[in-house]
Amino acid sequence: MANDKQLRFRQDGTFKIVQFTDVHHTSDGRNSIPTFELMEEVLAKETPDLVVFTGDLIASHGDPKPKDAIQEVTAVAEKAGIPFAVVLGNHDAEGLVPREEMISVFDGNPYSLTEAGPDDISGYGNYVLPIQGSAAEKPEAALYFVDSGDYAPAHIGGYDWIKRDQIEWYVRQSSALTAQNGGNPLPSLAFFHIPLPEYDEVWNSHACRGVKYEEVCSPKINSGFFTALVEMGDVMGTFAGHDHVNDYNGEFHGIRLCYGRATGYNTYGREGFPRGARIIQLQEGQRGFDSWLRLADGSIVQEQPEHLPAGRVLSEA
Repeated sequence: MANDKQLRFRQDGTFKIVQFTDVHHTSDGRNSIPTFELMEEVLAKETPDLVVFTGDLIASHGDPKPKDAIQEVTAVAEKAGIPFAVVLGNHDAEGLVPREEMISVFDGNPYSLTEAGPDDISGYGNYVLPIQGSAAEKPEAALYFVDSGDYAPAHIGGYDWIKRDQIEWYVRQSSALTAQNGGNPLPSLAFFHIPLPEYDEVWNSHACRGVKYEEVCSPKINSGFFTALVEMGDVMGTFAGHDHVNDYNGEFHGIRLCYGRATGYNTYGREGFPRGARIIQLQEGQRGFDSWLRLADGSIVQEQPEHLPAGRVLSEA
């Protein structure tokens, strides 16, 4: 049965999200069988209220049927009867189909909550989804989805950044939800593909949980999105992908910066670093969230290993 397009806390006050990231599927199905088996297993075991795909669902370069490929990925959620939301990564629209057209393939899908977003701001896939209270007909939390783009101009190099007009859009949405909530910022989360520069900063300066096996491939330009999140005071955590063998999270100025766990087998990984998914659980009426990993080997990681930057001691963690 299709969902009613409205997210809601359960009667026990919980709301669970499964984050899949960097699936890198292709329409020929090459190496994707274990990826789909993993996603199906995670959804069967976790039974979430929402599935979020944080970019690079497909490897579109050279794929003759990228629209088919991206819909095959999200069909895993549909088959499980679970609504889903998508943000695009840098590899989703490198081929025949442009970014605008790729995000529109979900239009009319009864399980998709994905939106292209406003026409007058940068990117495709900027939208916010409220989560209604278990009993009250008003939002008790919110989820922001932001298009982090693909590649920076050649004279700068590296990856794209969240633009000023997107940040202004977020501030307007946040302000409106805060006003509706009696002036109190609504407990919120934000999802995008490319990590912010602050992901590198938190690893180098604060206690984190998880591992960093590769460079943080954030933009060379810091456009100030994190500053806006701090100033608005609603977003409690951010969730990115992009760097397949990083899975850490750490709190920075009151916001928990989190990587997902790379899901796809059709891309690079690391020996001894199983594919998987990040699980996020909200509790109605509370600020904060619980998060854990569910891995392809069937294990659940509740407590990731602690990382302390140089010069820190355990008593300060």
